[in-house]
Formats: sequence, C-alpha cells, structure tokens
Amino acid sequence: MYLVKELYIDPGTGGMLFTVLFGIVSVAVFSLRALLLKLKFSSGGKGAKTNKKKIPIAIFTDHKRYWNVFEPLLNEFEKRHQKVVYFTCSKDDPIFDKKYEYITGEYLGEGNKAFAKLNLLNAYVVVASTPSLDVFQWKRSKNVDYYIHVQHGANDISMYRMFGTDHFDALPLSGEYQVKQVRQLEQMRGIKKRETPLVGIPYMDEMKKRLEAAGDVGPHEKTVLLAPSWGKSGILSRFGEKLIDALIDTGYKIIVRPHPQSLITEKEMMDRLMSKYTDESKVIWNRDNDNFEVLRQADILISDFSGIIFDFTLVFDKPLIYTDTKYDIGPYDAYWIDEKPWTFRILPELGLELNEENVSNVKSLIDRCLEDPSFARGRDKARAETWVPMGEGTKRTVDFIMGKYNEVVAKASENKKQEKPAKNKRFRLELKKGA
Repeated sequence: MYLVKELYIDPGTGGMLFTVLFGIVSVAVFSLRALLLKLKFSSGGKGAKTNKKKIPIAIFTDHKRYWNVFEPLLNEFEKRHQKVVYFTCSKDDPIFDKKYEYITGEYLGEGNKAFAKLNLLNAYVVVASTPSLDVFQWKRSKNVDYYIHVQHGANDISMYRMFGTDHFDALPLSGEYQVKQVRQLEQMRGIKKRETPLVGIPYMDEMKKRLEAAGDVGPHEKTVLLAPSWGKSGILSRFGEKLIDALIDTGYKIIVRPHPQSLITEKEMMDRLMSKYTDESKVIWNRDNDNFEVLRQADILISDFSGIIFDFTLVFDKPLIYTDTKYDIGPYDAYWIDEKPWTFRILPELGLELNEENVSNVKSLIDRCLEDPSFARGRDKARAETWVPMGEGTKRTVDFIMGKYNEVVAKASENKKQEKPAKNKRFRLELKKGA
C-alpha cells in the first residue's frame, strides 16, 4: 500500500509525461521518415534541382485557409518590390490567382513531401505560421539563416502543442503577456532568447479596414452565429441538438458555421445534424470560404475555443457566448506557464458562459449579452492587451522581416569576405609546398 502511494502520479503530471514520451517516439518515427525522403530528394530527380539559388524571403503555409494571414504581408512586399517565394500545401491556394510581379507562388505537395522539400530549402529568411519547427517532420534547413513565426490569432503564444515555437529565431507578437510567456518558456527549458517585437496583427488590421469600408448592416432581424471548433470539446460534440433546438426556440435568425475539420473528422455527426436541420427558416448552414459577411451580419457569436472569438469581439465589436470546454492544457506549452492562459482569463469579460445547466435557457444569455454594457468595456480591455499596436501590423511585420533579411545578407557577405583571404592563404601554402 505504501509503495503504491509513493508511486502515484497526479493526472496532470501524468498527462504531461505521456505527452513528452509520445513526442519522443513521434520525433523518432518522423525523423526516420524525413531522412528517407531527404535521401530520395537529394539523390537526384526534381528535388535535387530545387532551390539551388538562395531565396531572399520564403513564406510557408500548410493550408490555403491562412491566406488572410499572409495576403497583407505579400501585398506590402509587392509594394516594396521585394522578391518573395510563397510555398503552399494547397493546390488551389489564392496565391495562384494573384498577378504579382515580385511574389512567386509554388505548390509544395502535401505532408512529408512538402516537409522534405522545406528541409532542404535554401533561403535567407523563412516566415511561417506553422508551428513545431524541428519537432516533428519539419526540420531546420542548414541553408536557411533565419526562421520567423507569425501568429494567426490574437491569443496566447503558449497555446501551441509543446515545443511548438522553441526552434524559431523570432516571434513577432501583439501583447506583452505573450512576451512574458515566451521568456518563461525560454528560462524553464534553457533555450536561446528569441526576438519578440510587438508588431500587432496584420490580418485583423485589414479586417477592420474592410469593415469600416463596408459600412453598417442596416435594419435586420436579430442574428445568432454558432461557430464552433472541432473535436470532443467542441460545442457541437458536447451540446449538439440540445443547443440547436434551444436556439431555434429563441425565434432569432440562426446561422451555424461548422469548422472545416468537423466535416472531415466528425463527418458522421455533421451528416446527422445537417440532414436533421434542413429548414433554412430555422437554421442556415454557412460554409463560405470567407467568413467576413457572416461575422458582419451576426449580432452575437456562440463559440468555444475557436480563434473566431477574437475576430468577432475585437474587430466587429460584438458580444460573445462561450463554452466551458474543460480544455486540457496538458499537451500544450501553456501547461508550463505559472498562470491561467490569457484567453481563458479574458473570456468572462467578453461575454457569458454556456454550460449544461443553462443551455436550455440560451435566449436569456443572448439577450443579457446584447444589453450589458460591461462587455463593451471588456472588449476595450482585450484590445489593449492583445492587439498592440493596432493599425500598424502589416508595416511593422514587414519592416521586421526586411530588417532581418538585410542583416543576414550583410552577415553572409562579411563571412564570404573573410573566407576568401583564408582560402587564398591555404592556396599559397599548398603551392609553396608543391614547389
């Protein structure tokens, strides 16, 4: 009995240890796969011809859905006549419809094929919103001088899977609390200090400009947008028909915008729900690629831990109903941080919580959120903490990237100058010996 007690590990620590063990095994598996693919691509064929000339600035995206993150940056690079190669894993990425002069789009393929090419990339600077560099398949290329990670949301930098940002050289951020999280992780893990300039959030700045240009929606019936994330903690998995029925009973216009991943990994559930609620006078299913109009039309959002929360509350300046998702931070960097993630601390100031006890009374939650002025003050507070500086994101981000590019080019040029005399000296010594 005593021995069992001594060996007890609390669930949180056990979860973290399991995650670390799983990560070690996964790294071994993915490293072996990456090595095989690297041998394949470096031993001849198309891969061997890729990136012989050093690319000035490369941007990598693993999916076209992040186009809104990168389009403002690409437009700014184009305006500055800066050459950039935009690598994407989506064949139908919007980059291929653009008529840029200085920006080139290139389809990498999917999965390991894409990472094998990235692992051999020859570039001065690489910019990406994809995390886990040097953790799983995606390895730092010895021919890349500098890696920059850009966020695709206005929330915690610690909400990535463990070690997700450890191996980037710079993390342009938008809030002091994010900088604090980075410094804590660096200290705890003994990793190098990364550059963390506060640049703001380019895509949110652009969305705000677009909203101002679009103007007011005008008179309309009260509209509720249900936009969940996916997985077992998501709203539809937890509440499903119970919530949708309660929303229909409000008499308000109901729009449901499922997460794209739900349509893939939760297909059975989605098929069931979408076949049950087919009357558009009661429920409208929205699957537009661009979420701008549906966010503009909605008066209130119901969501869980989706990034759409901050787009809606901070850009469109409207209230929120959020769920108590019982979110397990065990697999994430947030587990290492000594305080509750900012995302979960700020939610009560943006709206009301939906739970098992009040889901049937969702109408009263909606009405209270729409009428309570305290949530407007909460949105002001959130903007001041996580959107810094507002309105300057694109310029500041591109300024930072260009600054790093100029630095590494200058450094490479200096190294080359220093190598030349050394080579000449060795050549003279060898020539003297030969004589």
